[in-house]
Amino acid sequence: MEQGSAREGARPAYAPGVSPCTSGNAARVPQDRVPEQARGRQGEEGRARGEHTHSEPPAPRAVHRHSVRGQILDALRAALVDGELVPGQVYSAPALGARFGVSATPVREAMQRLAVEGAVEVVPNRGFRVTERGPRELAELAEVRALIEVPVMLSLARTVPAHRWSVLRPLAEATVAAAAVGDRAAYAESDRAFHRAVLTLSGNEQLVTVADELHRRSQWPLVAGPVTRRAELLADAAEHTALLDALIAQDLTVVQALVREHFNGADR
Repeated sequence: MEQGSAREGARPAYAPGVSPCTSGNAARVPQDRVPEQARGRQGEEGRARGEHTHSEPPAPRAVHRHSVRGQILDALRAALVDGELVPGQVYSAPALGARFGVSATPVREAMQRLAVEGAVEVVPNRGFRVTERGPRELAELAEVRALIEVPVMLSLARTVPAHRWSVLRPLAEATVAAAAVGDRAAYAESDRAFHRAVLTLSGNEQLVTVADELHRRSQWPLVAGPVTRRAELLADAAEHTALLDALIAQDLTVVQALVREHFNGADR
């Protein structure tokens, strides 16, 4: 049993996996980390002193919880890509919160993040309006992405060995799987994951961050834009596997052509 001040009040809560300290600043070592023989000696010594001893359960595993805000942000991004959040329409945080079964607070926080990204704009006392975008903005994004990614991929094609490209094959296949069922939100995520993995090989984290942000913006729907058909998604996904083949073969001409075509077609 604990002695002294531990009896005078409620025992403080501790984070999962963190054991309380014994007297002073010495850290308490979980019993599951003490060798068996040592535990036996400790028990014998305790009984010799007349102390009550008992076996202690192992330290609890850390519990990983995803924030509600993060889940709502992911859901809103998927709704944007799917066209469920219509460009030009205003949505209130309470209404969206009721839709997702949460309070308005995490929705408002997620929407504010989307406002920073440019996906929505704040409408005072009303909510958030989904940004209206036209074909010109999409074409400009495709041009900027090409200016950044084409030179990087051509450089990587010259220097990265074939076996490192082969590791990315499952990511390319994930885009095909999402396209096969017509899941636009899943395709958008897997598409970005593939491009991030390719650009990460450059070792330039800032480039990866900037390119990913441009990629995300290019996936938002246009004003009254047509719904992307499954056949179009499949054609775009096939370009990922073709690009990998060209990178492995170090065919720079095909790499450049495929990347430019993908930027102009995948996010329509």
